[in-house]
Amino acid sequence: MDYAAYIAGLPKILAGASVLFRDAEGRILIVETTYKEDGKWILPGGTIESADGETPRQAARRETLEEIGLDLPPGALIAIDWLRAPTRPPLVVYLYDGGVLDEAAQAAIRLQAEELSAWRLVPVDEAGEFVSDDMHRRIRAGLAALAAGTGPAELEDSRPPQP
Repeated sequence: MDYAAYIAGLPKILAGASVLFRDAEGRILIVETTYKEDGKWILPGGTIESADGETPRQAARRETLEEIGLDLPPGALIAIDWLRAPTRPPLVVYLYDGGVLDEAAQAAIRLQAEELSAWRLVPVDEAGEFVSDDMHRRIRAGLAALAAGTGPAELEDSRPPQP
């Protein structure tokens, strides 16, 4: 078998990158999409354009610029989540720390109208009212890893892996 055929036959995964921004009060920035039918809000981020050579960190920065108009380099990687679903290949999500947005940065937010309709800052404890359960667990795990300085949280379906 030639190398191209071998590569074409390997299992596939999808990949995305998100950024977790906070304000001085510790609230997190979430965005409302125009395309999700479940009504759940998300973090700024999206698909990693790996076919174009894009890395997770580059995708996080690009998506932040495209979606909320802020060109900020992502901080530390705070969580990696392997998500399974029966309707698609596995999805790996890289979650980066976006740091604390001051009032000037918040005032500079400009939403990508084709994909987003609103943004807001919410306390972490209340985020579960807006985002999916998986995302809420990922956010909490990422913030815990950031606070502990332990490096990224390793997650499977937004939970710590089972031994």
